[in-house]
Amino acid sequence: MTNAQTPTPRLPLWLALAPLIVLFGAIVAGVVTIGFSSDLLLVSILIAAASGGAVAMRQSRNWADIQTEAGRRIAEALPAILILLSIGALLSSWMFSGTIPLMVTLGVDLIHPSFMALTAFAATALMSTISGTSWGAAGTIGVALMGAAGAMGLPLAPVAGAVVSGAYFGDKLSPLSDMTNIAAIGAGAKLYDHIRHMLWTSLPPALIAALVYAATGFFGTHADGAALTGAAEIKAALKSIFHLNLVAALPLFIAIGGIALQRPPALVIMTSSVIAIFIGVFAQGFPVETAAGTLVKGFNLALVQPEANGFATDSLKNLLNRGGVMSMSYTLMFVIAAFLLAATMEVSGAMKTLLHALLSAVRSAFGLIAATMTAGFVMIAVTSHGGVTSLIVGGLFKKSYADRGLAPENLSRAIEDSVTVTEPLMPWTVSGLFMAGTLGVATIDLLPWAVFCYLGPVFSLLFAGAYVLTGRGLKKVGPA
Repeated sequence: MTNAQTPTPRLPLWLALAPLIVLFGAIVAGVVTIGFSSDLLLVSILIAAASGGAVAMRQSRNWADIQTEAGRRIAEALPAILILLSIGALLSSWMFSGTIPLMVTLGVDLIHPSFMALTAFAATALMSTISGTSWGAAGTIGVALMGAAGAMGLPLAPVAGAVVSGAYFGDKLSPLSDMTNIAAIGAGAKLYDHIRHMLWTSLPPALIAALVYAATGFFGTHADGAALTGAAEIKAALKSIFHLNLVAALPLFIAIGGIALQRPPALVIMTSSVIAIFIGVFAQGFPVETAAGTLVKGFNLALVQPEANGFATDSLKNLLNRGGVMSMSYTLMFVIAAFLLAATMEVSGAMKTLLHALLSAVRSAFGLIAATMTAGFVMIAVTSHGGVTSLIVGGLFKKSYADRGLAPENLSRAIEDSVTVTEPLMPWTVSGLFMAGTLGVATIDLLPWAVFCYLGPVFSLLFAGAYVLTGRGLKKVGPA
């Protein structure tokens, strides 16, 4: 049995860093020898977790401690895990009901290829701001736009990056977002003061991102004549397979309405998915015996309409044959591995050692912001839990901000700029896995195009560094 009263010996900094060094060392060694892959990433995380476990045992902790801590983290992340699994069901059921095919055809008709990335950024930003959920925006509007981009023959990475950027722009600034509220709570800031202060580091990156996506359309990722012809053929094929009418749009309306009303996302998504299955059977005319298999294993055109599968092109099959709860099982393995690594570092005291080492190095306001962001980045990379990271980092740094006369909104903004917008850029985190799995584009491929997400931290540090010269970008306690 674990003795919770036994003090853990102080951990040297080099040992606290050991699991992270092993993680990145394993990744680099694997890339050099066999190339990057999801399998390499998963094995690297497990190796790092093993090294973290060895450190924990050196600190007189045991497997039971690690297992208990990992179980606690998984329990805390259960809402996110349920959303992850339900999105798999949503993708396949929305194919079954004709919802995604309907949105793909509308996208092909209404969106010019040159504006696809820009449209993806704007649409997901609006949806995420209204609903307060980046996952909901990416899993609904984002999925449809990815399908339309695929049908047009456009490169998918820029569109996926635009979806991620837009989703996290809205998530960061929405008063309905759980992360926005938790970051404010962790720092002791008022919610709307926190949101207003984030405009400094949100609007410039958003403007630059919009310009990049516009330039991408005009100068980089045009769909050629053959691709447009292919898009027309896919649209015609979709209309021959599905009844694309308002009934097919019902699951989308249910999902958007439920998310906007702040109902539990997993419940909303599963409700929409079940209704979509009924629509597929009764409105699309697909065999009832394929319904359960579609929800669990994914949509398969060969099973629901064999005659259509005979003339379907490979592009059409790649668009349609996807989803299912089981499609997220590999992602779930990553989540468990990441939480094992986080548990070993928490149990060994490595996390606390790293955070205090950062705090002790602070010498200026810029250093304080940089230390906060480094702590947030390291913690979210290891824990994959934005809420816990925000509360811990906020609690650790709150007094230092007050001692320097800096308003708590500076702390809450630094947390958001290092936690909220960077998590989807890390392939092993829950958000990174979700975005890659939902959009069908690997994190490493969409990362260069997630412009808003990586420019947020840059502008946060720029404003902090320039404050001595400009007097702007940071907020002092009391009247500005």
